[in-house]
Amino acid sequence: MLVMGAAVLLSAFARFALEGRGTPAPVAPTQHLVVGGLYRHVRNPMYLAVTAIIVGQALLLGRLELLAYAALFLATTAAFARWYEEPALQHQYGAEYEGYRRAVPGWWPRLRPWKSSEGAEAPRHRSEPN
Repeated sequence: MLVMGAAVLLSAFARFALEGRGTPAPVAPTQHLVVGGLYRHVRNPMYLAVTAIIVGQALLLGRLELLAYAALFLATTAAFARWYEEPALQHQYGAEYEGYRRAVPGWWPRLRPWKSSEGAEAPRHRSEPN
């Protein structure tokens, strides 16, 4: 779980830089909505990857309190995603994000990768009007 979580996390960071032309940090946000790679299966792969890393550490070290920490981390990030990130992305990307949000689950990955023709508009630069 540690290795898989780290690989997913690195892939997601690379996707933000290459596809989104930015970072996950609010101080240097992406210029484009990131919807490729693992984001075609689930909207929050970074949070899931960090949770997997914490669970992997719990299993490796035999520390049950880390499982509680993983649950707390997941609950906190789910609340953050729901109450901050989703409204911010909706405001920034409008119909493009709404189509993506409807088609791709937030937390349980879909088996078949989503294609933008399934409901979202083509990605656009964030400086374009909504």
